Amino acid sequence: MDLNSVQRITQAEAARTGLGTGPNRRLRLTLLIGMPMVFLVFGIMILVPKSLRDEVLHVYQAGIIGCLLHYAWVFAKYPRHAYRPPYLTRDLAMGGGFYLPSLMLGFWPGMIAAPAWALFVGITYAVEVTRERNDHR
Repeated sequence: MDLNSVQRITQAEAARTGLGTGPNRRLRLTLLIGMPMVFLVFGIMILVPKSLRDEVLHVYQAGIIGCLLHYAWVFAKYPRHAYRPPYLTRDLAMGGGFYLPSLMLGFWPGMIAAPAWALFVGITYAVEVTRERNDHR
């Protein structure tokens, strides 16, 4: 086994467990920070005066959009499944998880964009796998 194979196996194991490395780590941290923060936003909205509640809400909504744009940026950097690090396709599809905080806040752009993003990643993966199968025939 050569050094490159050993590194790939190590990267695949790191990507599968824990936070992973590289783009997998960035996407997982984006999800782990962005999703539970909705509860912090609810707490802040309870504590601030009524005049500032809308601003707190708008800042978090901008954060959701920023998280989804980060997912799109990573996808643009690794558009083909064959050239992605291990488990990156799965991590890209997890961007659909921003549906729940968007639903809790009534943020309709997030309620549309998050599931549409997961569907987009799944369809591009299915198309690429189908193309690879047809090319090998």
